[in-house]
Amino acid sequence: MWITPEEVLLANALWVSERANPFFILQRRKGHGKGGGITGLLVGTMDVVLDSSARVAPYRILHQTGDSQIFWSIACGSSRKEITEHWEWLETNLLQTLSIFDNDEDITTFVKGKISGIIAEENKSKAAQEDEDSGKFREAEQKMRKLFGMPGEEKLVNYYSCSYWKGRVPRQGWVYLSVNHLCFYSFLLGKEVTLVVQWTEVTRLEKNATLVFPESVRVSTRHTEHYFSMFLNINDTFKLMEQLATIAMRQLLDNEGFAADRTLPKACKTLKNVSALKRDLDARAKNERYRALFRLTPDERLDGHTDCTLWTPFAKMHIVGQLFVSNNYICFCSREEDLCQLIIPLREVSIVEKADSSSVLPCPVSISTKNKMTFLFANLKDRDFLVQRISDFLQRTPDKLWGDSHPLALSGYSVSQLEGMCGRHYSPSLPTATQGLLRIYQKDDPEDHGPKATKEKMKEESWNIHFFEFGRGVCMYRTSKTRELVLNGIPESLRGELWLLFSGAQNEMATHPGYYAELVEQAMGRCTLATEEIERDLHRSMPEHHAFQNEMGIAALRRVLTAYACRNPGIGYCQAMNIVTSVLLLYCTEEEAFWLLVALCERMLPDYYNTRVVGALVDQGVFEELTRECLPLLYEHMQELGVISTISLSWFLTLFLSVMPFDSAVLLVDCFFYEGIKVIFQVALAVLHANMDTLLGCTDEGEAMTILGRYLDNVVNKQTVSPPIPHLHALLTSGDEPPPEIDVFQLIKSSYDKFGSLRADVIEQMRFKQRLKVIQSLEDTAKRSVVRAIMTDSAFSIEELEELYVLFKAKHIMSCYWGASCTAAERHDPSLPYLEQYRIDLEQFCQLFGALGTWLCGTHTVTLAARHFRLLDSNKDGLINFKEFVTGLSDANMLLVSLTALCPEEAESALEAAQFFTDDDSPQGTPHTLLVIAIRIQCNIVMSVSEVKDYKYYLRMWAKEKEPKIETIKDLPRMNQEQFIELCKTLYNMFSEDPLEQELYHAIATVASLLLRIGEVGKKFTNNGAKKPTDTTNTQAPTLAAELPQPEKEESNGESSSGQSLVCKALAEAQLETPPQQTSDEEVKDDTSVSSYSMVSTGSLQCEDIADDTVLIGCAGDQQRRGSTLDGDWSITFEQVLASMLTEPPLVDYFEKKGDIQARMATCKMQRGVERQVSSSSDHELAQLST
Repeated sequence: MWITPEEVLLANALWVSERANPFFILQRRKGHGKGGGITGLLVGTMDVVLDSSARVAPYRILHQTGDSQIFWSIACGSSRKEITEHWEWLETNLLQTLSIFDNDEDITTFVKGKISGIIAEENKSKAAQEDEDSGKFREAEQKMRKLFGMPGEEKLVNYYSCSYWKGRVPRQGWVYLSVNHLCFYSFLLGKEVTLVVQWTEVTRLEKNATLVFPESVRVSTRHTEHYFSMFLNINDTFKLMEQLATIAMRQLLDNEGFAADRTLPKACKTLKNVSALKRDLDARAKNERYRALFRLTPDERLDGHTDCTLWTPFAKMHIVGQLFVSNNYICFCSREEDLCQLIIPLREVSIVEKADSSSVLPCPVSISTKNKMTFLFANLKDRDFLVQRISDFLQRTPDKLWGDSHPLALSGYSVSQLEGMCGRHYSPSLPTATQGLLRIYQKDDPEDHGPKATKEKMKEESWNIHFFEFGRGVCMYRTSKTRELVLNGIPESLRGELWLLFSGAQNEMATHPGYYAELVEQAMGRCTLATEEIERDLHRSMPEHHAFQNEMGIAALRRVLTAYACRNPGIGYCQAMNIVTSVLLLYCTEEEAFWLLVALCERMLPDYYNTRVVGALVDQGVFEELTRECLPLLYEHMQELGVISTISLSWFLTLFLSVMPFDSAVLLVDCFFYEGIKVIFQVALAVLHANMDTLLGCTDEGEAMTILGRYLDNVVNKQTVSPPIPHLHALLTSGDEPPPEIDVFQLIKSSYDKFGSLRADVIEQMRFKQRLKVIQSLEDTAKRSVVRAIMTDSAFSIEELEELYVLFKAKHIMSCYWGASCTAAERHDPSLPYLEQYRIDLEQFCQLFGALGTWLCGTHTVTLAARHFRLLDSNKDGLINFKEFVTGLSDANMLLVSLTALCPEEAESALEAAQFFTDDDSPQGTPHTLLVIAIRIQCNIVMSVSEVKDYKYYLRMWAKEKEPKIETIKDLPRMNQEQFIELCKTLYNMFSEDPLEQELYHAIATVASLLLRIGEVGKKFTNNGAKKPTDTTNTQAPTLAAELPQPEKEESNGESSSGQSLVCKALAEAQLETPPQQTSDEEVKDDTSVSSYSMVSTGSLQCEDIADDTVLIGCAGDQQRRGSTLDGDWSITFEQVLASMLTEPPLVDYFEKKGDIQARMATCKMQRGVERQVSSSSDHELAQLST
């Protein structure tokens, strides 16, 4: 590429001149290409270790004038081809012009100006993203694509200097982290190391430090492990690796490909060695941490954060922390954990202003809300910019009809909306739209004045005092006092409100008024798999609670679950959602329960309730790891029994609601909405610790399960004011002696005392590690399931099918991130059975068929593969699944069907065979049958008794037409002469390089002769022996094939005729007769030589011994069949073709032979899924590209 002219003092240091003229010199860097000796090896090593090859390209062009010792670098290139193009442009466009100048300085000025102008023009056409990346980074990206053969769609994120441990020897080089691959390259003293790992193949990624590998990163796949060390900043590198691996796992899980954030603001200045993608990923990581910290919605984006202090009126002091500003919120978090946290939605902000500065309160900003709360932030570094930024966001925030304090705020409807919703599936007039089920069913109960009720009122009063001091609603100060009150139990009257507040669901509900009602109207009445599962589980949701023993509770539960299934079809409905939702409905209105369910499924318990419960399996792995760290002795024993994996899934999926009495479990839900998943881990560990001694004495899994089940059944809440609800599990597992009761408050306190040191960031790190393991394990399970499903119908072994599945899946994944004819979502549907989840299109099938197919067809392989694909694509969506792919590789009958569908008209014949397998005439046949009956009735035709019975006949025929038709080979179209010729040509190509070539030619000649005679016999029956007039000037009508002699056998010496000529001779002799008016042998020869049945084409012949009487078809357009006519009455069936071929053992053996699929698969694995971008002729570059 052209570069801004730079002065070079030593032109020949480390460079070799290859071309020169009076004004320019083309040079190659030592160590690149042939030769170079020790100096070349040292330079090549230095370039790799010091990253000089990214900054200094292997080729360059210098400008020099006269006797000057100063050179100017004007162009560089990564390949000889690129630099040669620049050199030729200079010779063509500048040499003649420069020779006119008299002054060397004018020449240099002109060259520098010309090159600068070219660069300016190129910069105008460059994409915006490329402009953001530095020149050095773009050079590194080009180097990556060249070294590893990556296409232009593969984007480099960042690259780092490191050592790769190959055996016990470290190789210093560079690791390139792209969106889809981890690549490493090293060139040291002539030894080259190249490594490419797909992120989707990574099963383990961890940072460790050992004596052998000091502070290294281990990247594991199913078959190998790779170690990288000597990073300058290993933490940043590892975080980026984690992000890229997470993107890959998300792609495997639900086919979410990576899409760059186009709305990311541009950097103020181009950052050195930091790409736009790296900035994008860094911003995503910050956004995720910000949203997780404050429980915000997925679309919230952090704009910035700064250090500051917050004045807390309840403590009369300034608290040091950080202020976060995003598009919809202002948040504060204290530096000391749990000291203070604050969330201010911009929709609640009324005034933002700068307060007066003082020595005690420097640079303060005051923020006032609509509910009369004022927050004072101080010690802000750039107060003016902050106030301006918040003001900009406030202007974009739409005005609401009401605040959170309005009585309609919880329902989210305007007056006009309320009036228009009467009589529909959901309306605000429903009891469950304004209050929870528990309140509805307890309003008629007599007031309790016992000690439990007194305790409940004391809790309510404590919360009221807290609201008075710290505020109420979403802008409340959240402190350690708040956490204390939650651990002591939330009063039933406040439970729904506080669940909404702590989970962040209140913010989503306030910003989406009417959304739930719209979803209910869309979802009700639909019949899907999710609604069927919901109906099945409705009456299994807390059947022991009286709120769900009548239609009101069941109907509310149905509306919430179906509305969520409509909102998120990717999840739809999963078992355990009904149990959690039923508990939410007890304390919340329908809409509140819906938004709490959204918060649970999409933020607080990610991936828990999808089709494969991946999130629960991940947390199950995290729980096992925590058990190993905290309770090592118990862990070893429990692993032997296999208990942990059994118990933890039900504990996490239902938040203990299905295994613990309701009044106790709901207290854990209180803590969960405030603390997150860490409290569930803590309580689970506390349960195991409390039963450690008993569990260590267990001898089998059943005994351990019984112990834990009885323990949880007897966790009681002695402070509840609700009537006791019988726990079904406790009734079923209770023994003769009732075990001692466990106070749930004591269990929660014990969990915080013993395991309260768990941190959310540590849990997320462990989740990442387990997510890789779980998703790859699920992929292996899917592979085994697919192989088991098709192994009985396939000729391949289990091992071969597994290898084929890996190649098939790799093709699918490549299409997702390197472009395809359809979107990735259309190719992968996790809700489908494993067999149909991954699919490939025509282009990918042709690539795999050409690499793995047993029956190839020379230059026509792509055409044959295309016809094969259309036969396999039964539903005409342009995609085939793995079973169809395997069928296409192994089914010889389908191959013959593809062959018989060949004809010259490519566009029409490509679909011909497939249409006969898939066409269903019943939609047209049914109206036609009814129309006949209607016409007969309208015309008042007098029918006999037998005719009346025809009604039943027509009805039977109608029913029969509606039955699915089972297609067989009998349904294939008949083959005409032209298609038969194309079939013979294709078979000739297939046999041309076979070891048994001559035997196959003999066999196909015999079969061709036989089929021609069969077609002639068929004519006799189709047209009753009628003969058509013929043009005697060209040729006579063919005689019946049965009257012609059998084809001659090849002479014993094998020299007089070739296999091709036998085929041609058989076709000619079997089909044409000698015209009566021609008597000489020469004339007969002339006539037969132009027969259209001498079927070999110029494009397919590769042998030199072509018979003299063979006309080359396809060599001259209109002249390809001059002097011959096609018989329109001649035809044969596919059954006749198949039966004729079965009479020849060489053909049977050819189509039934099993090729060496293992060798072809090994070759296919060695090849990259992209074409090499070979642009240089140097041996060194070719060697690099071939690795």
